[in-house]
Amino acid sequence: MKKIIISVFGSITLLLGSCESLDYIPSDQMSSGTFWKTEAHAKQAAVGMYAAMKATWCFGLEFTFDMCTDLADGTSPWSDVSRGTTFASNSGGVQNHWQYLYELVHRTNTVIRNVAAMPISQTTIDIVTGEAKFLRAMAYFRMLNCWGGVPYYDETCEIDKEFASLNSPRSSADEIRQHIIADLTDAIAKLPVSWDADYGRATKGAAYALRGKVYLFNKEWAKAISDFEEVVYNKSNNYGYELHSDYESLFRLYNGKRSNEMIFAIQSIDGNTAGYALDIVSYFGNKSTMRLIAGNLIVPSTTMVDMYENLDGSKFNWDDLFPDFNSGGSQVRRKYMCVAIDQGSTVIISTLDCDSSKVMDAYRLRDPRLCWNVITPFSHYLGTDAGSNPRDKQFVLVDASKGGSPMEAQAFIRNSEGWNSYFWRKWIPTGNLDGYWGEYNRTPYEFPLIRLGDVILMLAEAYNESGDIAKAVTEVNKIRARVGMPELNSGASWMAVTSKDEMTQRIRNERAYELAGEGQRYWDIRRWGILQSTVKNATDIFGDLMYQRSYQSRHEIWPIPLVEMDRNMNLTQNPEW
Repeated sequence: MKKIIISVFGSITLLLGSCESLDYIPSDQMSSGTFWKTEAHAKQAAVGMYAAMKATWCFGLEFTFDMCTDLADGTSPWSDVSRGTTFASNSGGVQNHWQYLYELVHRTNTVIRNVAAMPISQTTIDIVTGEAKFLRAMAYFRMLNCWGGVPYYDETCEIDKEFASLNSPRSSADEIRQHIIADLTDAIAKLPVSWDADYGRATKGAAYALRGKVYLFNKEWAKAISDFEEVVYNKSNNYGYELHSDYESLFRLYNGKRSNEMIFAIQSIDGNTAGYALDIVSYFGNKSTMRLIAGNLIVPSTTMVDMYENLDGSKFNWDDLFPDFNSGGSQVRRKYMCVAIDQGSTVIISTLDCDSSKVMDAYRLRDPRLCWNVITPFSHYLGTDAGSNPRDKQFVLVDASKGGSPMEAQAFIRNSEGWNSYFWRKWIPTGNLDGYWGEYNRTPYEFPLIRLGDVILMLAEAYNESGDIAKAVTEVNKIRARVGMPELNSGASWMAVTSKDEMTQRIRNERAYELAGEGQRYWDIRRWGILQSTVKNATDIFGDLMYQRSYQSRHEIWPIPLVEMDRNMNLTQNPEW
């Protein structure tokens, strides 16, 4: 923790340097004597908190957590967590997450402490304090889910004075949870329903939604329902949230595009060399995506793709299309799915035994979210050529013994890991977005940390767990109706839901379909107690092994990084680590 923490005045300065819309305060002028004086200073301090929140190792890699689940496979950044090879002494990701979350905590504490004494309006003081408490609650809630109880520091801790003596023991998980609830309750009282400007700052609705999530994770169903209903049904205020009409375009909000589905999201400004944008493509993109050097560090899993239902809501089964597909092994699957291309990677020279239209139907006659989220075999993707000019690319599965192999500079998409895996379409820009996008490590889309679709499904879960299946069905059907899928308890017999257990599985499946690529699945499967049952070896489209995964009971919670225990002798380790 102490390793990355610097003076709060210096840290705020560093972060303000990338925010063009705010006045810049030189570091030699940013002191308690010259700062913390005006409304503009309060806003600048708030921006420093948000910059810490969206830092790469804080919440800036949220989408990558799917690689620790059955929805995605990959090589970075959580390979040790996802493969079961984590140790308390060797996990850079675990260590970095700890440090950056505490950096956010100390930034919020500094703001809460200093803004209270500023000679500005009480309204501004309250709002900025509400923002700080919301972000502090976010940080501690993540730490609670990663490690359980952790050391708790509030605004009475002055990091610039106590840098060398941060040695608090771990508070219990229940104590941390109560601090989180208290912060969010205060944030609810202080935050506005919406902002006339400064889109992306925390709001009252975001605080309600996050508090409901905290209650849900602790199985306090009635309290979760109350908070979720507040934002879904506008109980006390008109929050204005609604499901975005087009699922696909919800994940392509850039250059000022907005959606009322976003409750709290990381903002991306410009996809070239100015502003701020998340580095999503470096992990999710393929080698045909804007000159990406490595590409496809994280790919959709075959498990996830096979989960999506047929268009009529029935369960998908490969054997319905290709006899003995499931039992025939790799060679049978290759026969059904592979073609030959020329050595120059420009055209298909033979379809061999593959009926490509039938293969495409295996994907396109399914829940539309599948093909919106995933680049599937024989489908097309508008990538770029070596000169970064838009160029149509196709994903083909090839028999290299009968021809050439895909090359990203030509007509076909190549997997840089040598895997026969799927590719992400969700979050991946097409072409160069008419010139708006020019840097592969700057994905310009708005990324949701809390969105209405997620909240609706959490509300459905809380209803179901409290015994109200009918209300749970109503909420899930909102999500299904948006993408044109048959509603539960309508039409065919396979759409019927007759028990709480059946509804539980429906909700869990729907969360996988809906939230793929958003990083929510990891926290879901851990709280549901199904991490062990979902830890399986990573296999490709043909069923061949990509890499192995292992599971031990200690993987249910992360280890306290040993370097932190060396710095703070009052820390104790989690069981089995």
